[in-house]
Amino acid sequence: MKKLINEKENIVKEMIHGMVKAYPQKIEALNDMPVILRKDKKNGKVGLVSGGGSGHEPSHAGFVGYGMLDAAVAGEVFTSPSADKVYEAIKAVDSGAGVLLIIKNYSGDVMNFEMAAEMAEIEGIKVKKVIVDDDIAVENSTYTVGRRGIAGTIFVHKILGAASEKGYSLDELEALGERLVKNIKTMGMALKPCTVLTTGKTSFDLKDDEVEIGLGIHGEPGTHREKIQSADKHTEYLLEKILKESDVTKEKVAVLVNGLGETTLIELFIVNNKVADMLKERGIEVVKTLVGNYMTSLDMGGFSITILKLDEETEKLLGEKSDTIALKTF
Repeated sequence: MKKLINEKENIVKEMIHGMVKAYPQKIEALNDMPVILRKDKKNGKVGLVSGGGSGHEPSHAGFVGYGMLDAAVAGEVFTSPSADKVYEAIKAVDSGAGVLLIIKNYSGDVMNFEMAAEMAEIEGIKVKKVIVDDDIAVENSTYTVGRRGIAGTIFVHKILGAASEKGYSLDELEALGERLVKNIKTMGMALKPCTVLTTGKTSFDLKDDEVEIGLGIHGEPGTHREKIQSADKHTEYLLEKILKESDVTKEKVAVLVNGLGETTLIELFIVNNKVADMLKERGIEVVKTLVGNYMTSLDMGGFSITILKLDEETEKLLGEKSDTIALKTF
C-alpha cells in the first residue's frame, strides 16, 4: 500500500489538524476532539450537526460553515463517531434554539447519534433528527436496516443549512428535512475498490473488466456485477433507475454527479453530459448541477448520480449563499 500517512492510529487526528490549519478563518476543532466547528458561530439559530466515519472527504467537515453545517463529527475510517463526541458537538452548537442532527442511514451512525441526542436532552437541549436514505440500489445492506444514506446528503446539508440561516425553527427544519429526503434519489457504481488506510486491504475484489452496480460507499455489495461498458451505457442504466424511483416528470431538479475518490473530472463531466441530455429529452429542467468529489470512498473508482426533485421552497433555499471549504455560494 502506497499512501501518504504516518502512524495509522493518528490518521484522523492529523487530517483534522491539517484541515483546521489550512482554513483557520472558517473552522476550528473542539478541544482537540474529532469535532469540526464553524468559526463564526451564529447565535439564536438552530444548530446543524452531521458526521460519520472518515474516508468520505470532503464530507462532512468540508461542509461546515455559513449556510450549511455548524459542526461535523468525524469517526475513524469507515467507523461511526462515538456518542460522546456527537454529544459534545451538540452542546457546542446549541444557542438556545435547539439542534438538528442530519444522519446517514447506517446502523452505527443512527444508534450513536440518537444516543447523543438522548444525552443532550437530559441537559435540556432540544434535539431533532433527519435520517437520509437516498440510495435506491438495495433495501438492506451490510451496515443498514433500510436504504443507505449517501451523496444526496449534500443537498440536505445545503438546503437545511440555508433554512437554518433564515431562522426556521427546529420543528420546521425537521419537517422540511423529512420532505426533502423523500425527493432525493441516488445510485452509483464502482470501477475499482478502495484501499482501506488502516488495514492496507481493498474493500472488495473486482476483476479488471468488471464493474459493480449499486454498491455502498464503504464497499458494501450492490445489485450485481457486469462487464464494463461505455460511460453513456452505465449512466443511462443508473439514471433510468433513479427516474423510475423518483417519479420525476416535468418538475425542476438539481443534479449531483459525485466522484468516489479516484475518478477524474474528465470522466465525471462525460457522465454529466449524458445525464443532462437524458433529462432534457424528458422535458425535465435542471436548475443546478454539481460535478466533483463531494462524498467519496477513499480512493474508490466510480461515481454516483443524485437527482433532487425541487419545489418552490427548496429551489429558493438551494440558491442561497453558502461559504464552506468544499462548497461556496452556488
